Amino acid sequence: MRKIIAVMGMSAIMAVSAGAADYVLKFSYVVSQNTPKGKAAQFFEKRLEELSAGRIDVQLYPNSQLYTDKAVLKALRLDSVQMACPSFSKFGKIVPQLALFDLPFLFRDIEHLHRVQDGPVGKRLKKMVTAKGFVALNFWDNAFKQMTDSKRPLVSPEDFKGLKFRIMGSKVLEAQFKAVGAIPQVMPFSEVYSALQQGVIDGEENTNSNIYTKKFYEVQRYMTLSNHGYLGYLVVMSKRFWKSLPDDLKAAVKQALDEATEKERKWAIELDKSQFAKIKEYADKSGKLKITTLTPAQREKLKSVMESIYPKFYDPKLIGKELIEGARNTK
Repeated sequence: MRKIIAVMGMSAIMAVSAGAADYVLKFSYVVSQNTPKGKAAQFFEKRLEELSAGRIDVQLYPNSQLYTDKAVLKALRLDSVQMACPSFSKFGKIVPQLALFDLPFLFRDIEHLHRVQDGPVGKRLKKMVTAKGFVALNFWDNAFKQMTDSKRPLVSPEDFKGLKFRIMGSKVLEAQFKAVGAIPQVMPFSEVYSALQQGVIDGEENTNSNIYTKKFYEVQRYMTLSNHGYLGYLVVMSKRFWKSLPDDLKAAVKQALDEATEKERKWAIELDKSQFAKIKEYADKSGKLKITTLTPAQREKLKSVMESIYPKFYDPKLIGKELIEGARNTK
């Protein structure tokens, strides 16, 4: 286990080196250490060990070393792991209202998104998750999503007609693509590259980092910068572990995580920009990928069609009108 001791007091160093921590916090996640999530987890580790003076020993398990995102929620309930950061889709059957973040064109920009997450709407969603046997702490970013496809530039709703689009398992995303006449197909992320390459599907939606790291741009002809949707994560903790902490250590966890969240969001934006630059460089040099930025008028037209799905999710058992309108009206 990695220990960063430069920022720790001597008492904390002695406590940790002697194995005298009062609590062990295992943090499981599926990505590597050089991602925004991985870097934020490392920051959280050293900051919490500093704030707790070594009373909490944070152990990081990246790259699904302990659990996949699919299995980690059960492990949290059993307190086999104390902390995780799954994508919203993993909570689909537990708290379907988190599909709020799948709604197309709901967020005006990243600042609006963060105000929603940190405000009454986000607090209500976290309360719903906590009621299901977890402790929901903070939201972390991946980024906004863009579109890629192999047939034609996607600049109007009509351009989507008949195209087969890969989606995550989400009724919102299914409705989103049906609204523009596309054919949504649920498919595991690991199969997307080969499906695009073989023409099984025509297109996909993803963040720049996913498009770049999985090289989807190599097997697509067109990319549309739409910022129409969002991918993110929810940091959750074992309720049993949380209840075992005294108030001062709960405060330390919250402070360390708030600081880590601020950095994670900054790193996510930086990664999104830097990896889009690499995609653009490939497009400019190869001539094999055409990148289109929607004009305000084009974006508004696509938005108006995709927004028509919102009433389908006004049922509180799905998302709820109050949550949707609360997000839209967040200043």
